[in-house]
Amino acid sequence: MTVTEIFKSIQGESTYAGLPCAFIRLTGCNLRCHWCDTAYAFYGGRKMTGEEVFQRVEQLGAKLVEFTGGEPLLQEREVVPLSERLLEAGYRVLIETSGERFIGRLPRPVVKVVDVKCPGSGESGSFCVDNLAALERKDQVKFVILDEADYRFAREFLAEHRLGDRVDEVVFSPVFGRLGARPLAEWILRDGLGVRLGLQLHKFIWDPAARGV
Repeated sequence: MTVTEIFKSIQGESTYAGLPCAFIRLTGCNLRCHWCDTAYAFYGGRKMTGEEVFQRVEQLGAKLVEFTGGEPLLQEREVVPLSERLLEAGYRVLIETSGERFIGRLPRPVVKVVDVKCPGSGESGSFCVDNLAALERKDQVKFVILDEADYRFAREFLAEHRLGDRVDEVVFSPVFGRLGARPLAEWILRDGLGVRLGLQLHKFIWDPAARGV
């Protein structure tokens, strides 16, 4: 597989925020979101075997592991067996995915954190609708929100597809530096939505542009 970086940090997103986590950032992405903060992972990287990645994760010493990118499901053939190996070794495994790729071939115990791209990303309409049927209660759906138009899109998608009946956690997260947490919180409260406000915790701890954190 082609890897941009492997590092240990504090999980910054999803309901696992705040926990120590080993991140496997894979190289390559087929989307180009306007607000992307990991464009450095689009190209380059280095080839590693699944065993090399597994050994590096073991050295880091965190029992929570996340595949991220880029888009990790572009390397599904390598991600699936490595996920199985990690699960067998007692790790809790997350995968952060854009929602454009089908998640149903991943091992069931993997927690899928699935984005739905809003219009402000420039990639609205990329969501793979088959993912709705593949979601389980433990999985999470995330909307990264640039403005009130994105919020309305997310609110309507939430209702139309009855996401609350599919997963326990739906996360609305503001684009860091572009939308404040307070307006988004107020919209959620105003409309009585049963969603979680998600902030990128690592960007409050370290420089928002820092890599490897």
